[in-house]
Amino acid sequence: MLSAIGEFARRHDPDRFLCALFALIAYHHELGRAYDATTNPLAGAIRLQWWRDALDEPRRHEVATPLHNAITAGLLDRADLLAMADAREAELDEDGFASAAPFAAYLRGAHGGFAVAAGRMLGAEPAELPILEAIGAAHGLALLLRAAPAMAARGRRLLPHDAPAELPQAARALAGIALPARRRWGTALPAALPAVLARRDLRCLAAGHAIARGLGDRVAVIFAAMRSRA
Repeated sequence: MLSAIGEFARRHDPDRFLCALFALIAYHHELGRAYDATTNPLAGAIRLQWWRDALDEPRRHEVATPLHNAITAGLLDRADLLAMADAREAELDEDGFASAAPFAAYLRGAHGGFAVAAGRMLGAEPAELPILEAIGAAHGLALLLRAAPAMAARGRRLLPHDAPAELPQAARALAGIALPARRRWGTALPAALPAVLARRDLRCLAAGHAIARGLGDRVAVIFAAMRSRA
């Protein structure tokens, strides 16, 4: 749940509240760049540590500055953000994931952690946070499966060693991270809507089809939002 000052900001200063939400999205992206934009584990670890330090020390940076401000204002939970950075350490292990179990834990921490942080900021109930974590993990799985061919072309792989090499088979094997059933949501609805895209993507990948975002995805998300508020 939001702190008292965070709830006040959401009600009375929506511009600043939205800036904090965008800062969270940008932070999630920057953590991912520790793997994508570096050439060795040490460089990636240094990048992750820079972001950990930025949670406590004000820095002149287009993302770090509003992120720190959001923590100070009670809009974002520092522990959530720190856990997201810690989970990304697993991406830097050159040996990769030995099996699906540590891979699933990574998905829950890195991508599920983002959904939890967003949900908490949006005023999710405590009982909704584990559901959001599962949604974030499944959405992260779909994103990684979509990126797998491009990553393989660069000689990189995040899928566990015991996952099949072929993408459709990998999607079927790894899609065991269950998405929760559809339900009604309150203010935390935006944090839950990626479940719609995760379901569509995992089904498409498991069938061996390529994914291209289009009108169907937008319509599915809109209808899901309408049903959740009905």
